[in-house]
Amino acid sequence: MNASATLPADDQFDPEQLETGRKLFAGACTFLLGAAGLAQIPAAGLPEIAFAGRSNVGKSSLVNALTGRKALARTSHTPGRTQQINFFDLGGRLMMTDLPGYGYAEAPKEQVARWTRLIKAYLKGRAELRRVMVLVDSRHGLKDVDREILKMLDEAAVSYQVVLTKVDKIKAQQLERLLEETHGELARHVAAHPIIRCTSSAKKVGLEDLRAELAALAT
Repeated sequence: MNASATLPADDQFDPEQLETGRKLFAGACTFLLGAAGLAQIPAAGLPEIAFAGRSNVGKSSLVNALTGRKALARTSHTPGRTQQINFFDLGGRLMMTDLPGYGYAEAPKEQVARWTRLIKAYLKGRAELRRVMVLVDSRHGLKDVDREILKMLDEAAVSYQVVLTKVDKIKAQQLERLLEETHGELARHVAAHPIIRCTSSAKKVGLEDLRAELAALAT
């Protein structure tokens, strides 16, 4: 039995909340720009959520799955392809940002350092940023490079929430154990949201709840 058949529920959304999330992500979603430097980051105004995660964790696939579009965010089998902060306007109600993937060992050190500086500056200077969704591959769990990002977010006092990806690739018992371990670790982080979301872009698992949660941040 795979994990998608028996997903645990940390909380429940009522039908109205689920419908609000569905409508938001079914509406207009426009790619604004890709910022390679601070000067290119657009002026803030809308409530904003960001997606962060290790290279090849499935960030672009999740953005595409949430919006029901196949190519809104570019996906690649080559880790480290996203080298800028990509901004998406969701119906004039919510700004979504796709941050450069981190932890790609093959990227030049200078490039990694530039990405890191850009991400840190963005996180510390974005007052409208409601939450960072930190994506973690459920097959591997939290790695040291993830922990470095969590520490950075704690220090920047930016609220973040762990989203497990590719849960269709592991068994239910593995997922249960992973959730227990991850909950225990996150309890030691001051800026961590207590609820962990479980998703699979390929199997459309957990998307309704994640849409509802993000829609609640758009108000």
